[in-house]
Amino acid sequence: MNSVGKGVIKKDAMALVTGQPVYCDDLAPKDCLIVKLLRSPHAYAKIRSIDTSIAKRIPGIEAVYTYEDVPTSRFTLAGQSYPEPSPYDRRILENVVRYVGDEVAIVAGANEDCVDRALKAIKVDYEVLEPLLDFEKSIDNAIVVHEEDDYKCLCEIGNDVKRNIVSSGESVVGDVDAVLNDCEVVLERDYHTKANAQAMMETMRSYCYIDTYGRLNCVSSTQIPFHVRRILSNALEIPKSKINVIKPRIGGGFGAKQTACCEIFTAFVTWKLKKPSKIVYTREETFAASNSRHEMKMHVRIGAKKDGTIEAIDLYTLSNQGAYGEHGPTTIGLAGHKSLPLYNHVKASRFTYDVVYTNTMRAGAYRGYGATQGQFAVESIINELADELNMDPCEIRFKNMTRENEVLSQYYNEELNACALDRCLEKAMEMIDYKNKPLRRDMGDFVRGLGVSLSMQGSGISCLDVGSVEIKLQDDGFYTLSIGATDMGTGCDTILAQMVAECMDCDVDQVVTSSLDTDHAPYDTGSYASSTTYVTGTAVVKACEKLRNSILEAAAGFFDVDKEDIEFDGKKIYTLDHTHEMSLADFADACFNGGIAKALIASDSHMSPTSPPPFMVGIAEVDVDKLTGEIKVHDYVSVVDCGTVINPNLARVQAEGGIVQGIGMALSEDITYSNEGKMRNRNFLQYKLPTRVDVPSVRVEFESSYEDNGPFGAKSIGEVVINTPTSAIASAIKHATGVQVRTLPITAEKVLLGKEDE
Repeated sequence: MNSVGKGVIKKDAMALVTGQPVYCDDLAPKDCLIVKLLRSPHAYAKIRSIDTSIAKRIPGIEAVYTYEDVPTSRFTLAGQSYPEPSPYDRRILENVVRYVGDEVAIVAGANEDCVDRALKAIKVDYEVLEPLLDFEKSIDNAIVVHEEDDYKCLCEIGNDVKRNIVSSGESVVGDVDAVLNDCEVVLERDYHTKANAQAMMETMRSYCYIDTYGRLNCVSSTQIPFHVRRILSNALEIPKSKINVIKPRIGGGFGAKQTACCEIFTAFVTWKLKKPSKIVYTREETFAASNSRHEMKMHVRIGAKKDGTIEAIDLYTLSNQGAYGEHGPTTIGLAGHKSLPLYNHVKASRFTYDVVYTNTMRAGAYRGYGATQGQFAVESIINELADELNMDPCEIRFKNMTRENEVLSQYYNEELNACALDRCLEKAMEMIDYKNKPLRRDMGDFVRGLGVSLSMQGSGISCLDVGSVEIKLQDDGFYTLSIGATDMGTGCDTILAQMVAECMDCDVDQVVTSSLDTDHAPYDTGSYASSTTYVTGTAVVKACEKLRNSILEAAAGFFDVDKEDIEFDGKKIYTLDHTHEMSLADFADACFNGGIAKALIASDSHMSPTSPPPFMVGIAEVDVDKLTGEIKVHDYVSVVDCGTVINPNLARVQAEGGIVQGIGMALSEDITYSNEGKMRNRNFLQYKLPTRVDVPSVRVEFESSYEDNGPFGAKSIGEVVINTPTSAIASAIKHATGVQVRTLPITAEKVLLGKEDE
């Protein structure tokens, strides 16, 4: 292939590295009203009264809005296809606040100074209520987080709001209890993953304006422009036809911007005042008043024969949703359905779950989307089983891992068409010289351990989410590709252009990719669920096939021959007998300037009936200081099966970035709350992201498979890359020290004091 499989430089690389004004706040008009939010200091309270009279009199203040001024419809901020599984449990503002940081009032003014003064001048009388902060005590607690009568769900999600249950369910294959009773070895363990911040560079932000036709235009740093349009329509109670959502470049998202945290506030202000307005969250607001990864506790039972054959796995997961239900019913499914299928040969498996409300900041989407938590538990108990049986952790995986052409019973009974998981493990072992190293080595002042983990994810949401594209042949013979997908730094604009170049036999530079707005871009559900390469990429291939056919038909008419007698090689169009020939540039000009006089445009959409899983293997080599317990990742190797690798350079940095995020989750990142429900880790001084000093040698390779349903055999890569570090590092520390820490993050204190479950 000429373009696919090549390390093409990102189309926006030069603009980004030279600091061009491409982001949301760069583009906002200078005369925008500044919008800021008064936030609750209490985790749970009712508002008795709000006095905004002084605030409104401050010079420069345009408006102050409270719950008495906004529409009363309930909606969800989750960026999901309609009907959304997430419950409709919020308003723009209401007289109940459910976490520290919940919105109380909207202030709009001419500048930041007057708005800040107005925020301080608002007087709120709260009836402070006892908050529910411990998610293990949420179900059937006397404290009910949502007592409103107009709460509603559009889907059956096992919701029981009066018991604080957002969602519950189970998926059962075989008789788990009977099989476990007959197993020669049974382990039972509890694992705990904490909430994590996505910590993207660009905080939440948007601006809005009214156009010439009286329509609301929302410019937003979002992964989900089309979902934002629906959310604004629901929140403002206006038709979607009155709304256009524009997506500029995004300074990172990692799932956080799959929730429309801030757009409703500028949209409301602009719709009311008919003036442009903007909101830019501070870093503290993005930490404490947007969304995070779901905290989860997982109880796992595993049964096996003494030879290492795994016969049953039973997983129960409790998920802390926080104050509002965005993404709760969907993240939880991945905890089981993207972990249990890794060991598909068991006689029985069971996945049960509850997602519960608490008075903490709402959880949402974060790279891995529930699979990360579930795989920490399942892969950790596999490692503990191997240690219990005195088996090598790679050997037990070779014995039990899923393989190509199997039907995955816990993965919606999908058939596994493409799987190189066994070859990934073999290659990872070679990369780190695994067979020539013991699991534990005494290095003098420190001990070095090895740990292994497997991972899988999905490629889009099958039978639901849609990717669409439109491609045009322009004069002079170049192509414009319009997409509704969102490039949030992943390089999808480049990758999709590579696919066009491959299909149309042209250079990537001949393809101009544009992701415009919801008025002009073809519909796309958004950039999430690892969908763009697989789902939108397939739409690209289908549209290119149509365009090639249109070119041949138009040329046949122009040359007055049958279409079957026309050949197109990407540069020129000619008859098979070579009596007629035109360059593509001349042909395109003829389409625009006479002769052919036909605009050649093709569009297509794709919704996949399957979601083929990519796979990954990670092996960690970790050093633990004997005296201090300090933990350092010495080496980390990984091998990814994402089908055909469309752009190796972009795929590699995706994997490297995901691994670093996983190392942070394993060793340092931890969102905690005070007894009053206030988040402690609200900035980068308190929330410990791994820095370059903390990142070891990270080596990434690929082991190709070929997915028949994907474009050029490709599967996804965006999320699978974050999942292996937690369990691999935990196992490496266990081998080094004998301490199996089951609650993340793993700290020196836990290792030194043997705090396995704290």
